[in-house]
Amino acid sequence: MSVDVDKSAQPPADAPPPESLKAIPVRHYGRWVAAIVVIGVIAALGRAFATADVNWDAIPQYMFNADILKGLRNTLLITVLSMIIGIVGGVILAVMRQSKNPVTSTVAWFYVWFFRGTPVYVQLFLWFNLGLVFQYIDIMPIYKDEWSDFMTPFLCALLGLGLNEAAYMAEICRAGLNAVDEGQTEAAHALGMSHAKTLRRIIVPQAMRVIVPPTGNEVINMLKTSSLVIAVQYYDLLQAAQNVGRDSGVVVEMLILAAVWYLIATTVLSIGQYYLERYYARGSSRQLPLTPLQRAKAKLSGGFNRSAGGAA
Repeated sequence: MSVDVDKSAQPPADAPPPESLKAIPVRHYGRWVAAIVVIGVIAALGRAFATADVNWDAIPQYMFNADILKGLRNTLLITVLSMIIGIVGGVILAVMRQSKNPVTSTVAWFYVWFFRGTPVYVQLFLWFNLGLVFQYIDIMPIYKDEWSDFMTPFLCALLGLGLNEAAYMAEICRAGLNAVDEGQTEAAHALGMSHAKTLRRIIVPQAMRVIVPPTGNEVINMLKTSSLVIAVQYYDLLQAAQNVGRDSGVVVEMLILAAVWYLIATTVLSIGQYYLERYYARGSSRQLPLTPLQRAKAKLSGGFNRSAGGAA
């Protein structure tokens, strides 16, 4: 059996080879223009601060000043305690919002509505000035004292920040609980698990993947919002920087120093948030991306292997 081949369809033997396609990259002129503009703005700002009358040597000189460190310690303390109140209160409020009891769900809704609807600055002043309308605090069998002695600046700051944060954490926790499929709850109840055990062992562990990222943002935001407690005379990092700056005559330099300490603290918190998110993402991702440290080690080991291979 023979097969006829159309020789006219084949290229001649002396035909030149086909030219290879040459890919021409697209030119993004807008990127170059934007980069030049940004570099120009940064250079102008750097020149402005370089020629300004700023005593830059005062910043490292007062970096570990006793008053500055005391203010930093108080800022971190009020941040941690306020977030504890906010997280615990937020979880309770979120469960109350999910409850089928109309009283508890309504109270939780009203709480969130009030504290999210009023500025935290106003709430701090409200706690601070309640002594004008309440002369005593009287918890009959437990505690009784004058309001001015009871409501210290620390307690004003703690209540103002913590109770306000609870309203935001309630919505974050509620979103995390709603993100878990209802079939998980139904299956747990079918196995005879109580509602509390279902929340603790089934719902909350899965909801943490949704809750952790915004909670980390709230911690960082709380650290910065804590600077408002200067309004109720609580001695924090901002108050310390202002006092040291006023006494030493380097006001702007101490404000820059306070900004540096805030940046350091937020950077540490951001790193902690990153690894916490990785921990709770283990169940949703088959393979987690490498951390910056792991990528750096991989590059170093790869470079070392290449150099060793070349030497061999």
